[in-house]
Amino acid sequence: MHSWTDSLRFAFQPLVNLRTGAVAALEAFARPETGDILAEARRDPELDGALAVLALRSAMRKERLLPLHVNVFAGTLADLGGLTPLHDAVRAEGRGPWEVTLDVVPPYTHVPHRALLEAVGALREQGFRISADGVGDGDVPLRLLTDLFPDLVKLDASLLARPAAVRAMRTLCEELDALVAVEGVETEGQYAAAVSAGAQLAQGELFAPPARIPVADVYVPAFSPAAPVVPRTGPSVREFVRPAAVLPVTASAGQVRALLTGSPDVSGVLLVDQAGRPVRSVHRSRFLLSMSGRYGHALYADRPAARLGDAPRTVGVDATAWEVLDVVAIGGRDRTSDDVAVLDAHGWCVGVVRLADLVRALAESRVEEAAGLNPLTRLPGSDAITGEVDRRIADGRPFALSWLDIDHFKKVNDGAGFAAGDELIRSVGRALTQAMAGQARVGHIGGDDFLVLADEETLGPLAAAVLDAPWSAGGRPVTLSLATVVCGPGSVHDHRQAAAQLAPLKQAAKALGGASWVLGRAGLTGHEVRRGGRAVSPAQAAAVESQW
Repeated sequence: MHSWTDSLRFAFQPLVNLRTGAVAALEAFARPETGDILAEARRDPELDGALAVLALRSAMRKERLLPLHVNVFAGTLADLGGLTPLHDAVRAEGRGPWEVTLDVVPPYTHVPHRALLEAVGALREQGFRISADGVGDGDVPLRLLTDLFPDLVKLDASLLARPAAVRAMRTLCEELDALVAVEGVETEGQYAAAVSAGAQLAQGELFAPPARIPVADVYVPAFSPAAPVVPRTGPSVREFVRPAAVLPVTASAGQVRALLTGSPDVSGVLLVDQAGRPVRSVHRSRFLLSMSGRYGHALYADRPAARLGDAPRTVGVDATAWEVLDVVAIGGRDRTSDDVAVLDAHGWCVGVVRLADLVRALAESRVEEAAGLNPLTRLPGSDAITGEVDRRIADGRPFALSWLDIDHFKKVNDGAGFAAGDELIRSVGRALTQAMAGQARVGHIGGDDFLVLADEETLGPLAAAVLDAPWSAGGRPVTLSLATVVCGPGSVHDHRQAAAQLAPLKQAAKALGGASWVLGRAGLTGHEVRRGGRAVSPAQAAAVESQW
């Protein structure tokens, strides 16, 4: 073995959180000076397992805080049934398996899938996290990917040229409770595409190249693509997770002080039990203040740091940003800046979130949302609705897209005045919002035009709320027209096709007398008249308008 270990070196490359711009983890991989050790490791499971152990030990000598990623071939796991030497090495280094992610690397062809899944299950029981590497450029079968239930899916940057594929993978990963990372990011354009497509993590030459010494800082482009409008449920806490600084619960105050003074970016330390579950939380400022006080070092240095800590604030890995804020709000005001530990289903800490990250992201989402609101009704514009239409199409979910407007609105404005017209528009907007609360997205796209995105079964209450109600402006009656297109999975490919299907239905509704509603189905000819009398001739329409 000495023949190749003598010339073997390891390089380190950070994974960057695209939400916070912080380093989320560190990947360690072999960089031999001579020969092709990786090709040999692909054929020799024992050698590949030994490389994983050496990568871990090399990382331990260079970096003590960040979670680690170690590569291992899928065939190695299937052949060895796990990596017992790696588990022993992690424990010997004083780290927990939950701090190590195994990047399972292709090829998968000819790998016994049952043996691979059993090995992955055993590793997960030990606490290791699992990443499916090389997706999009490798040969991982989609069915196997779902059976693996990885914590992270690494996509090749070549997929960024196909953003629909990345968005589809993001949707799949949400079902699997996995994060999406893009590797091989080299340009700012790729960075923007990764963020826009919904990736949460990335790595590549743009941020930092592989280096023999782990980098302390990474480059993140100053610009950021516009964030999508975030519903009240909020973004997932997974998007804000930072690495946790962890020490055993038996650590002394002196050990905690040494960690904090040597790592100025660390805002707090979690003290964990032997199973890796947080027991106490040590806040940086409060701890150092206690230690720097008169006799502080003499009193506390050799005593358990847990005495200067607090009960940890924790949330589950499936929590939303708003739920984290609720946890922060419950405690005392003096702890509002404490990190919140994020725990997985086993109670292991996957990292921490900082209040500042959450507040910044939620504020940005609200600014984006407010910028798109119609100033008259305070309802979102067309972009919010069409974006949601595209998401439903990508998810394969059926939907009903409806257009609503006020008949002869120009005459209403001319006859009753613009103030009465504005009040009528606001009243219609309120009626739509109240009728569809929690059941639909309502948008005001300008003038007297509204868009409603809903499920087909909610259309009855919608029509009743706006078509059967008496409307008037300036003491004169007003009617509304409603057109709906129902789109099943695969019937349209984007919001533009849905709008094109809706346009003739709008014309058909306007051609009917009185309050009207027509409904059609994408891909089918004809439509159903659900409200309204017979079609109105141009002369009759002119007579109605003359009343104003």
